[in-house]
Amino acid sequence: MKKLFFVLISSICMAQQTDQYTQILLSRKLGKEVRSYANGYGVIVDPETEGSGIVDSSGAVTLAPAGKNEIIHLLKNRFMLRVKEADSKIKTALIDEKGKQLIPLDIQKLDASWSINERIISSKEGKESVYDFNGKEIIPFSDKIKFAGQNRFFVKKEGGWYIYDANGKPVSDRRFDENLYFYKNRAYISSGGRKGEIIDNNGVVLNTIHDNNIDNIGAYPYLITKNKKGKYGIIDADENRIAEEIYDEVFLGTRYIYLIKSEKVSIFSKEAKEVFPTEFGYVKSLFGNLFTTQKTLKNPKMAVIRVNGEVVIPKEYDNIEGIKISGEDFIYLIKENQQRFLDKDLKNVLKPGYQIERIFPNSLILRKENIYYRYTVTDKSYKELKNVTSIKENGVFYYPKTIFPAMICKNNLGFYGMIGENGEEILPFIYDDIITFLSDNEIVVQKGGKYGVTNYQNEPLKEVIFDKYTTDKQGIKLYKDKTTDYLYFTDSVNEKDSQ
Repeated sequence: MKKLFFVLISSICMAQQTDQYTQILLSRKLGKEVRSYANGYGVIVDPETEGSGIVDSSGAVTLAPAGKNEIIHLLKNRFMLRVKEADSKIKTALIDEKGKQLIPLDIQKLDASWSINERIISSKEGKESVYDFNGKEIIPFSDKIKFAGQNRFFVKKEGGWYIYDANGKPVSDRRFDENLYFYKNRAYISSGGRKGEIIDNNGVVLNTIHDNNIDNIGAYPYLITKNKKGKYGIIDADENRIAEEIYDEVFLGTRYIYLIKSEKVSIFSKEAKEVFPTEFGYVKSLFGNLFTTQKTLKNPKMAVIRVNGEVVIPKEYDNIEGIKISGEDFIYLIKENQQRFLDKDLKNVLKPGYQIERIFPNSLILRKENIYYRYTVTDKSYKELKNVTSIKENGVFYYPKTIFPAMICKNNLGFYGMIGENGEEILPFIYDDIITFLSDNEIVVQKGGKYGVTNYQNEPLKEVIFDKYTTDKQGIKLYKDKTTDYLYFTDSVNEKDSQ
């Protein structure tokens, strides 16, 4: 009966099959382990030789395993082949799904840890070059090549470093003494003595610094400076002083720069171009010009302030979070067993008596007198969830703001299932227990004293036939009689995005 149930579920799931589930089905079909399945192809492993091959989505082996070679899936139908020779030397190649060598097998190292625009660096005999994923040489062998940020390389030749784009063309004749990394397409070059240049990723000088020691350009056109005493300040790109070098620490934000002095924070607003002192140790931006203060050992309570330091919600709350639902900004506050949910104008959103149980991207799950409701912020409607008698804390308690894409619920028959924020059933209400693991896509289900594994797409990854399970940082280990089975964790967001 269990086998029949598994087959039926498998058939239902085929239409919305994830890469993870396809990999499991291919492994069962071929009787060999399939790894790294994505975008229509995976790597198959021969259990006897430990050699690697390639399989497509239909289960057809496009390249049979051979020897003790290793195949690494890079992108779509592109793979890196590593072969260990008799003399222990490693040869590598870039191949397609049928094993055609796009970069020939040679005693070289292909750097697959970094890639831009489907480019890969090849190292051989002390020289380096860049190829595209079709095997075309983009940058010929040079002394050294480094990735330098989005669509840029630094190439060392004739004793100097030069900027190249991803198509292998030099973008500047300027010779650099060292390679740089472009953050947001900019880099700072110090020439010593409080002097330097800010350049873009074409080598063009954006600003010349004449008399400041630059520590960080991440907030350009505002620059963090640091004096000999280790104190920080702010200037603009024209060296106009905005904040004196009197601060002990500095933190960069998207709209604000936070400056710490004597355990009190000042906020520099990029929009207002002004520094606002506060009486608090540190703050976090909520939205608009609102901030929440942060807890300390001396001050365990939190408040909401404006950028100018004005306190708009008193310092008496245990936790305060900025929440975005259906594109609108809200503030969620907790004080002991009390909750408040405020809109951007700091007005209460919910009717009295409703307790927040979950916060989803487009709705709230509420409870009032042991009845559960879905609240939609766009039309301010309350809809009862009639099949839910309780909600389980998905493995951890993270306030009502869930980090899971669904809720574990119990129905009036005492069975567990899982529903999404719209009330749709994700897992049927047939289980004695359901266990989730932070943001991982794998879900352990229990029925009749046995365990199995499914996911948020209701794909049966492991049948409900195991006696027990354990977990580690990488996955789930399942036990049946004297045998074990292992399933690696995958990220739930990535799995959902792959659909």
